[in-house]
Amino acid sequence: MRLVFAGTPEPAVPSLRRLIESERHEVVGVVTRPDAVAGRGRKITRSPIGRLADEHGIPVFTPKRPSEPEFIEQLTALAPDCCPVVAYGALLPEPVLDIPRYGWINLHFSLLPAWRGAAPVQAAILAGDEYTGASTFRIEKGLDTGPVFGTMTEKIAVTDTAGTLLERLAESGSVLLESTLDGVEDGTVQAIPQPLDGVSYAPKVESEAGHIRWDQPALAISRRIRAVTPAPGAWTEIAGKRLKLGPVDMVEENLPVRTIDIRKTGVYIGTATTAVRLTQVQPQGKRMMPALDWARGARLEPGTVVE
Repeated sequence: MRLVFAGTPEPAVPSLRRLIESERHEVVGVVTRPDAVAGRGRKITRSPIGRLADEHGIPVFTPKRPSEPEFIEQLTALAPDCCPVVAYGALLPEPVLDIPRYGWINLHFSLLPAWRGAAPVQAAILAGDEYTGASTFRIEKGLDTGPVFGTMTEKIAVTDTAGTLLERLAESGSVLLESTLDGVEDGTVQAIPQPLDGVSYAPKVESEAGHIRWDQPALAISRRIRAVTPAPGAWTEIAGKRLKLGPVDMVEENLPVRTIDIRKTGVYIGTATTAVRLTQVQPQGKRMMPALDWARGARLEPGTVVE
């Protein structure tokens, strides 16, 4: 099939790469979000999907809104049979959805109808789900409500962050997406409506979601930190300064809530249940470092309380 691929961030790269290498499909165009300011240098940067398309000489389209008449004309001229989508980042209007004869097929990183929305991986970790996965479905007007072609499952490890889990799902999901497209072309897969039960939503994760509340149970704190790692990142304030946090270890020991205890074995903070031990931290303007190295330099007073 002639494909126009829509995607933007790094997790979409395995799918585009697999489809470019496919022997039975041809990627004739790529749609991605416009170049944006990124990094410490605040330079205008091409999206990961845009860069991969450039490397292979594939035309790249970066409309501010997919409803722009010029983009609709360009897409129509490409005459795609199908448009696979992975984390594109913009809603598609009906005139655009109607262009490919097989429609737009989205790879979503959850077992729909669970965790519809922008941050399904983060939501699954935060909720303590034992399993998650990926689904391919036909895009329609609603938010991730279209009928499902296929799914795959993935166990969530107790040490998984959103980053490590999403990396695995991006790779295994690319296989699911390719097999779905093969089946659609062959007429061997059917899209099945999503059940009405089990619907849940995963809105975009903002920076404030990473603010750790130490009066919560240790398990909830650990899940929240892993859910927002690497982005937008977990953080706390100590002595008036923001400190970014890596995943924590839970320990079978009690400390007063929000109190820091610095020992030779590590840096501990009391929670509503048992204490946690910090592993890696990042002070403002510095790189990630072992928590104990940071604590030695911070010279905190005994009994310091986290804000």
